[in-house]
Parts: sequence; C-alpha cells; structure tokens
Amino acid sequence: MKKSTLFDIISPVMAGPSSSHTAGAVRLGLLARNIYNSEPEKVTFKLYNSYAHTGKGHGTDKGLLAGLLGMNVDDERIKDIFNSDVCKNIDYKYEYLDDFRRHPNSVDIELSGDYDMNISGDSIGAGEVVITKINDFNVSVTGHYNTLILVYKDKPGMISSVSSILQNEAINIASLDCDRNAKGQDASMIICIDGTIKDDVIAKIKNLHDVYFTTYIRKLEN
Repeated sequence: MKKSTLFDIISPVMAGPSSSHTAGAVRLGLLARNIYNSEPEKVTFKLYNSYAHTGKGHGTDKGLLAGLLGMNVDDERIKDIFNSDVCKNIDYKYEYLDDFRRHPNSVDIELSGDYDMNISGDSIGAGEVVITKINDFNVSVTGHYNTLILVYKDKPGMISSVSSILQNEAINIASLDCDRNAKGQDASMIICIDGTIKDDVIAKIKNLHDVYFTTYIRKLEN
C-alpha cells in the first residue's frame, strides 16, 4: 500500500483556491510547455466535465494559461493572469465541453506556432496530473521524472538502439512505454529516466534513422 505523505494530505503550496482545479491546471500547462518545447503563438484549451463546469470559479482557466507561460503553482500573478503583460503575445481561447468518457478534470491543449501539437491531460487530485495523449499517441507523463519522447517508424531494433545509447552514457531507465498506430507505421516511445540527459545524447537519438520527432521533458519542480 502506498504511504501518504504530508504533500498528499495538505496539497501543494499554491495560488488557490483548489489543488485539482488550480494547481493541477498550472502543472498541466507547465508540462504542455515542456512537451511543446517552443513558444506557441496560439493555444486552445478544451475543458471537459468538472473542469468545464466549475473551472472559471476555481481558476482553472487562469492556471492552464499561467502554466503554459511558465509560471509555477505559487506565482501570485496567476490570480490576475489575464491582465498580465506576459500573455499579450499569445492568442488564447477556451472551449467548455462534456464527455462522459473523459476524466472529470480533463483538458485538451491545442498548440500552434513553429508546429502544431495536441496534448491531453487529467488533474487527478492534490495537484497531481498526468498527460494522457500527445497527438495520436497514448502516453503517461506525470512530471515526476525527466522524460524522453520519440516518434519513429515502427521496426525491429529501435528500442534496443535507443536503450543502448542511454546505457553507454550510464543513464538509468526508470520506465519505458511504447505505442504504435499499426505494425510498420508511426510509433512512440516514452522513457522516464533517473538523472538528466545531455544535449549531445539527445542529438544522437534524434539522428537515429527513422526517428521523426524527439523531445526532452524536464520534470516539474513541485
């Protein structure tokens, strides 16, 4: 049985009022920012279910935008984010939807700028979050680990090639998950690691044949 920590009981230090609706929203925004790894020009937040119905009152809309702009959960600017100069260079909007198949606190974050990306995530309580989808690929990114994401052509030996590069650099893999559209088609690899990855190691993986996209997601600080 997982032991409860003080963090689990009192939730994170944050700009309130709600850990799941406010702090969770900020953390989802921060993870989306880390995944996109570029300054978006336009974003659409699609809020579902409880997020859609109570999000405005709990500051979910503010938290999502603040996190995407790089603010942490305890940043006092969150409360007045819509009047902040920091959001003047991004075109943002919100949509409010119901979908019984989705988590009560769920959001799609559609980003455009240097390229287009769609990121889905859930706020699961006490400020904890999970990114569940990036474009068409199912993922599970919590922000607790530095994480490497690859999109590549599904073929034998790709997992071995990537893991060998990490092993040669003495990088320990905490978890590895793969998904694919179909045999021989696009596939994704989600690698959570202990420690960090240097830029030159990421470059080696990017340069592997048939790797289409690589991004390094830094873990959240709190």
